[in-house]
Amino acid sequence: MRASALTAFLAMLQRDFRVLQRELVPFAVRILMQPLLFLFVFTYLMPRIGQGAGMVGGTNFATVLLPGLMAVAIMFTGIAAVALPLSSEFGITREIDDRVMSPLPVFAVAVEKVCFSAFQSILGALLVIPLVYIVPSAPVRVHVSNWAMFVLTLVLAGLVSGALGLAIGSNVQPRQIGLVFSIVVIPITFLGCVYYPWALLWHVRWLQILVLINPIVYMSEGLRTALTPGVPHMPPLATLLGLLISLGVLGTLGLRGFLRRVIS
Repeated sequence: MRASALTAFLAMLQRDFRVLQRELVPFAVRILMQPLLFLFVFTYLMPRIGQGAGMVGGTNFATVLLPGLMAVAIMFTGIAAVALPLSSEFGITREIDDRVMSPLPVFAVAVEKVCFSAFQSILGALLVIPLVYIVPSAPVRVHVSNWAMFVLTLVLAGLVSGALGLAIGSNVQPRQIGLVFSIVVIPITFLGCVYYPWALLWHVRWLQILVLINPIVYMSEGLRTALTPGVPHMPPLATLLGLLISLGVLGTLGLRGFLRRVIS
């Protein structure tokens, strides 16, 4: 039984990999468009017209921005890879029933979606890195100073983004997905320490505390710790703990919603 379940799980992953392989170019375009435009406007165009974003602790804005843009790529990829397909699979045609008929526990179908979305999220984050060496007008100084922290953050962030996508796709009606993007996804992106380090929010202390419920904060700060250690950042243990708690909370919400929608 376990062998057949593992075989079915791997077969589902293989199927998703083949689909991604056929759609690799649209996938890359979807992931890179937002960071490319943001880098072009704020790190190339504005400095050229004398409106640069300035320095953070002696580090130029493009260097500070890279970890945050990677975190955004992870988050949006995870949501797009899980929430959007689920909104159609739970629709009138009930396409999800084809997957849950495989020799797998029902919860394992949801786990497979999260795992595959984590892979896509990590790939999307890595695709962002070359952009900061090509687009900005000022030289960017980024290197992996802590490989263990870099890998752990990427893996946990990918799983968290997939869990968030599962929570949204399983608990939100398809017609409300657009509303969720407007009132949840966009705000947590702008308040996710993407464009500024969390440590500098001490000037607005209430906000520095409030954003700790935001999983993108821990993604951005974890990558900032690994890639730009000279920029102020959250302590590594706090970052990893925040990611683990986010994964537990969002994963629980997502699995419960998924099981309720499938079994009903």
